[in-house]
Amino acid sequence: MISARSRAMVLPAATALIGGAGLAAVWFADPTSDAGFPLPPCPVKWLFGLDCPGCGCARMIYSLLHGDLLPALHYNALALLFIPFFAWSWTGWALGRWRGREVKTWENWRWSPLTALVLLGIWSVVRNLPFAPFTSLYV
Repeated sequence: MISARSRAMVLPAATALIGGAGLAAVWFADPTSDAGFPLPPCPVKWLFGLDCPGCGCARMIYSLLHGDLLPALHYNALALLFIPFFAWSWTGWALGRWRGREVKTWENWRWSPLTALVLLGIWSVVRNLPFAPFTSLYV
């Protein structure tokens, strides 16, 4: 018989497996090369020619997986800075399911949604400015 705690951990285990599979796909596909990465292009970039807040994330993750911090920062600095917060959220969620009660994370802070939205807005504008030094943020 499966315990309630084991059943509660099925979703965290599934998300960890899916995340690991995604990391493996990025590792082997090499989105930094022009050798035909299997994901479609960003629709915002394709339609409007602008870098959206998420543009460069696959290349950023690939660079991180290979220990290249500076290229990772170039591809998407904001997403790189958010990785610890995403990890904290996932860990809090998984731990909360394990314990059977909510674990507070940064998402519970009153100012978190507004701060994240403002940072995304600023990043969206700054990385698309058409003059130096901001043109170096294009991906």
